[in-house]
Amino acid sequence: MLRFINADKPQGAPMIDVLPPEEKLKILDAVWKLEDADEVPFVIDIGPFHGATTEFFDNPESEIKWNEDLHHKREGIYDYGLPNIKPNQGIGVVAAAFGCEYEVNDEADPWIKSRLREENVEDVHKLEIPNPETNPMFQKIWKRIDSLQSISALPLRMVNVPSPLVTASMIWDYTSFIEALLIFPDEVHVLLEKVTEATIAYIKGQFRRIRNLYSVGHESICPIPRFAGVRVSDDTAALLSPDMYREFGVRYNNRISREFGGIVIHSCGDVQYVVPAMMEIDGLKGLDFTIPQVMNWEAVRDVAAGKTVLCLRQRYWDHPRDAAVDLAEYSGKLVDAFGRKGLIIETSAATAEEGRVLGEKMHQLLSR
Repeated sequence: MLRFINADKPQGAPMIDVLPPEEKLKILDAVWKLEDADEVPFVIDIGPFHGATTEFFDNPESEIKWNEDLHHKREGIYDYGLPNIKPNQGIGVVAAAFGCEYEVNDEADPWIKSRLREENVEDVHKLEIPNPETNPMFQKIWKRIDSLQSISALPLRMVNVPSPLVTASMIWDYTSFIEALLIFPDEVHVLLEKVTEATIAYIKGQFRRIRNLYSVGHESICPIPRFAGVRVSDDTAALLSPDMYREFGVRYNNRISREFGGIVIHSCGDVQYVVPAMMEIDGLKGLDFTIPQVMNWEAVRDVAAGKTVLCLRQRYWDHPRDAAVDLAEYSGKLVDAFGRKGLIIETSAATAEEGRVLGEKMHQLLSR
């Protein structure tokens, strides 16, 4: 059992020493290889969602300061996170590279204005695949990466990589796009082919430029190793039937997975019906779900638990405000439901002190 008790600490200080970085990485490596570990690794983020808002979108200095402040607050918290920088440019980069206008705001990641709907469906054939070396939006991302690396020595996560399906649903008006899967499937495939090629170029560009890569994903202070391929945000999946997801999701995720040696699929929403189709993705290394939104845990467990890594997120804002959920006890229920093999839990606390208390409680529950 992993226990690092320090009896000499003053009253009120955490009584469990944090694990050294090499021990964290060793355990995470084992879990990502579906090997046995002495503890279910977990990560505790601090504070509310941190998005690519006006304050941070064009200001790398503010971004660095925010991340450094976060990791200062996290000192003394027992979990499996390590200091790093979130580049924080939102999910709409590839859509913007295709010419979609975007609006930076004070509330969330930049809002994306679509270019297509059923009234101009033929325009899909006019869309040009953006050149990663000349496209203004991709150039902005390369500059962002370079700026962050010139200011801070901390490793970088990747900029958010949306799945081809998600990017297509931003380029094509969302409601119209869901309808188009049935009405204009040929045109949707034309769009997805172009978006997949651009997405692969976007990922390659990041891998070439990030000198000290922390994670192949943009979320979580818990790293996803390079051998897992790349993490993509595939939130549109939860709205589709299994067969529709196979046609419009799996097909293009397969190409990304083959290109990068694996793939981790994230989706918010109730994914219970599409998890069997997700498990068919070539080289799948992990599934990353906002688990309070999944209504039938058994459907996920029966097809995925112990067969691929499950990163299950349940940050405090993922639960109803009036639910009064004990996040540590909820994590214990996840272990009971999904087993220990390949399980990683992501949670959060409103304050650093709450995070320290939560970390100690989760350690007691999740170690053996």
